[in-house]
Amino acid sequence: MKVLVVGSGGREHAICWSILKSNKVSKVFCAPGNAGIGDIVDLVNIDSDDIANLLGFALSNKIDLTIVGPEQPLSVGIVDLFRENGLLIFGPNKDSAQLESSKEFSKIFMKKHHIPTANFESFSDYDEAIKFVSNSNYPLVVKADGLAAGKGVRVCFNLEEASEFLTFLMQDKIFSLSGEKVVIEEFLEGEEASFFVFTDGRTILPLDSSQDHKRLLDNDLGPNTGGMGAYSPAPIIDHETRDNIMNDIVHPVFAGFKKDSINYTGVLYIGLMIKNKKSKVVEFNCRFGDPETQPLLYRLDSDAFDLFYMTAKEELKDYKLLWKKKSSVTVVMAAKGYPGKYDLDKPIKNLSKLRTQGVTIFHAGTSKIDNEVCINGGRVLGVTAEGDSLEDAVALVYESVFKIDSTNLVYRKDIGQKGLRKKP
Repeated sequence: MKVLVVGSGGREHAICWSILKSNKVSKVFCAPGNAGIGDIVDLVNIDSDDIANLLGFALSNKIDLTIVGPEQPLSVGIVDLFRENGLLIFGPNKDSAQLESSKEFSKIFMKKHHIPTANFESFSDYDEAIKFVSNSNYPLVVKADGLAAGKGVRVCFNLEEASEFLTFLMQDKIFSLSGEKVVIEEFLEGEEASFFVFTDGRTILPLDSSQDHKRLLDNDLGPNTGGMGAYSPAPIIDHETRDNIMNDIVHPVFAGFKKDSINYTGVLYIGLMIKNKKSKVVEFNCRFGDPETQPLLYRLDSDAFDLFYMTAKEELKDYKLLWKKKSSVTVVMAAKGYPGKYDLDKPIKNLSKLRTQGVTIFHAGTSKIDNEVCINGGRVLGVTAEGDSLEDAVALVYESVFKIDSTNLVYRKDIGQKGLRKKP
């Protein structure tokens, strides 16, 4: 089988790495990829949202399966286009992808189908939004309606912060059209976790638990990012909590899909806020999370290619999902200045020295200049390790992180600590 993976981040590196293990896979391409992905598969110089040229490549190279990593190509209809041309592709169609591409759409969907989430209001008029936050209780959460690479959300603790972020979004347009409309919602208390469900439109297959770390700094301080690290499994989701998630959220979501004639296929990310074993939905993503993909695929003990292929073929009911009885941790190393301005093309030293068993470095924002790996994005590396326990995995991952020259990189030093505090 020939596979095309679309995207250029750590998630796509992990997908390529995992499906290469399958004896069913003969060739893997990645468009556009990065320096690390280029070491293991063939790179294709086509941007991930250039869906017309991606289609041309897939047709001319007789691609058997395309796996879409990022949200942007999903939101502009890559799945619809490929299917119209008889190609097998993993991911939701354009209509379904609105669950991520429009915060307002997802909130209305949840309200309609009685799925627990924060109370909210949406605004297209700046003055009306300012009037609302002027008469609100704090803290509250302001979100850009559209896609903003995980950075279009801010928890605001007073009117000054809310007004500033609304100005950035609606007047300064720091996220272009994505911030023309905003969603303002109540602040939810609890602990965040990630829950992924694969579906072929008929079968629902929940994955094991994981926990992302959205904030830039230790102890969940600093601005929101696309994710600074993750680990799996997450003790916050015990058996009772998992059952509650399935009964209160997952099953109502899929019942809502059926009522609204939403033919959702692929993977659905459900961002949760958990308190006292009950959960509310923070947001939906219509693709694998990054960096949660890395520790989840590291722990997967069944064929990763089959998971994607059988989902796309509507044969998911026959897939046997197996997990290693290990823990896995990913620590993201980001460019200094991220999620704001940062310098590109800075070299990353000492990467070649890391050859530790049980550790893999998944590249994200990297490129090669004069055969040297350099910074080419905000989140640069995802150092990933596994261990017999979460404590072992945390120790091993940071042992490797400390060996990498961090002159031009920043990272959190507390990834996995929430899980360790919950261990008996």
